[in-house]
Amino acid sequence: MTLLDIIALLLTLSVLFGYLNHQILKMPHTIGIVVIGLAASASIVVADYSFAGLNIGPTVRATLNSIDFHEALMNGFLSALLFAGAVHIDLEELASRKWAISLMSTLGVLISTFIIAFIMWLAGDVLGVHLPFIWWLVFGALISPTDPVAVLGILKTVRVPPLLKAKIAGESLFNDGVGVVVFTVMITIAGVGVHGHGGGGDVTALDIVELFIREALGGALLGLVAGYIAYYLMLSIDEYILEVMISLALVTGAYALALHLHISGPIAMVVAGLLIGNQGARFAMSEKTRTAVFQFWSLSDEILNSVLFLLIGLEVLVVASHWQYIGIALFAIPVVLAARLTSVALPIGLLSLREKFTEGAITILTWGGLRGGISVALALSLPNNEYKPIILVTTYAVVVFSIIAQGLTMQGLVKRTIIEARTEDPQALKEERD
Repeated sequence: MTLLDIIALLLTLSVLFGYLNHQILKMPHTIGIVVIGLAASASIVVADYSFAGLNIGPTVRATLNSIDFHEALMNGFLSALLFAGAVHIDLEELASRKWAISLMSTLGVLISTFIIAFIMWLAGDVLGVHLPFIWWLVFGALISPTDPVAVLGILKTVRVPPLLKAKIAGESLFNDGVGVVVFTVMITIAGVGVHGHGGGGDVTALDIVELFIREALGGALLGLVAGYIAYYLMLSIDEYILEVMISLALVTGAYALALHLHISGPIAMVVAGLLIGNQGARFAMSEKTRTAVFQFWSLSDEILNSVLFLLIGLEVLVVASHWQYIGIALFAIPVVLAARLTSVALPIGLLSLREKFTEGAITILTWGGLRGGISVALALSLPNNEYKPIILVTTYAVVVFSIIAQGLTMQGLVKRTIIEARTEDPQALKEERD
């Protein structure tokens, strides 16, 4: 298939599935697309077994395999999706919860990674799935970060108090970048080099620290520098079409440069998006430009989200041949949730000694920590060895549960844990709004 064929197919299916969801299922848009995509994939699997001579399954799988999910997301969609998410975040609200966000997106990711790895390593021996501990650490690293695309998509449909919303959104934006860095470190230790890094037994603690600092701090610095260049260009003119193009060049150019420099593109996009969406919007854009820029990125976000979640729904066909690992995959769901609870409760417990948090914050942050396409993309990027099918199926099970079960119940959970409690306590409600 040509690139045009692939784009046409994905956009057409996104529109068709979105229309069916809007008319029939009436779920949140992205969740509905995943559900219909899963149903379509299941139908193909059933048809493949029922009418093997028609060769339906292999044909569809060949089409999906022609779409490199990891390449499309990590080196394509992700730059625009992260920038679009960050550009709409209020930096003042984010700053008011900076310590909680910082701890959860760094310490929280590491805590979750090791808890998941340790429990899955023990359970694997019991369930007859034998992975070296380092490969369970790889799984923990790719599944621990919440997915900003999934989280921000759900926040559009759920009423959450502003400060808690800033904490959820901010953590998802930053722990995504940190999670990719931790994943890079883990697979380097496992002996699989990425971004030109070697791996294996010659990796020292100093190498790991250097890699982490270069990826994380390098990405933040690049985002800051590129963001300020775009900011000053916008400040010097008042032409909304050109300024939209400047923001687009910022996203594509800075992310491509990050890939070539082997530093964190996701962190660069978050920093650049926050700068343009706050300081840029206030001081470098006219009202007309501000409207055009924000509408452009909102529309881009919706279109790319639709295609991404469509691919998540269809990717079940890629993992369908490895369902012998469904037992360990289902076991991983409560393990990931337990690790998430611990990684949220510990930082908030520490910080609650000096600042007040929204009632029910731990519950909402735990259940609202959705996993999504980034975890699937990282799992698909692993080398073809005996460990990849286990990690891929387990990742996919957690992601599908997260998007559908957690995503569909978030509204009810927020209502029960926050809104009703605040209604009973008017003073607390006033403080949260303030």
